[in-house]
Amino acid sequence: MTKLSVNINKIATLRNSRGGDVPNVIQFAKDVQRFGAEGVTIHPRPDERHIRYQDAYDLKPVVHTEYNIEGNPITKFMDMVLEIKPTQVTLVPDGINALTSNAGWDTIKNKDFLTEVISEFKRNNIRTSIFVDPDTKQIEGAKLTGTDRIELYTEGFAHQYSLGNNEAIKPYATCAELANKIGLGVNAGHDLSLENIKFFKDNIPGLLEVSIGHALISESLYLGIENVVNMYLNKLK
Repeated sequence: MTKLSVNINKIATLRNSRGGDVPNVIQFAKDVQRFGAEGVTIHPRPDERHIRYQDAYDLKPVVHTEYNIEGNPITKFMDMVLEIKPTQVTLVPDGINALTSNAGWDTIKNKDFLTEVISEFKRNNIRTSIFVDPDTKQIEGAKLTGTDRIELYTEGFAHQYSLGNNEAIKPYATCAELANKIGLGVNAGHDLSLENIKFFKDNIPGLLEVSIGHALISESLYLGIENVVNMYLNKLK
């Protein structure tokens, strides 16, 4: 069964819009785990427009499943991760002003940098994952950095699938097969939803974990968070 990690950034966005503490990010993390989620994901950005760096520290004692922290490994981010020591750190090459993640790493061009960063995290017993586009050359490049896993950037699949193009799954399946062959774990995330998650999971060999935030929170506005978490879990069996 593929694990479901719930990205709670949107809960922080809603909280920050009023300047208070409603909805409470810590309680929400507790609740999604109680409802069955097998992980909690956060993606703090330098401007702290949704998840704040303090949230990352405050979540540490309440996340008893897998704790996944995503982000660009600038110095502030690395220092935070090394202090918290989450289950997993997912390296994402997002720009400071990026609205959301919109590309994977060029693992070939950035090999030396990624290798250095990953070595530091692994010395501290933190599992590492690299956010990558569905390109076999980038998968091969990821292997050379020493990372434990890759996270396939799935926006392209999600968009094409919504247009009825089921063939869009093929490069993702090919990359997953290669990753399995060379000893890399496979995660995935970005624009996965109740509409497309079962098809994606059924066609990606060895899919270990999906990280889902925007769609899951949006769907929960209509269906309720407990119900939606369990709907995902059923589709990921």
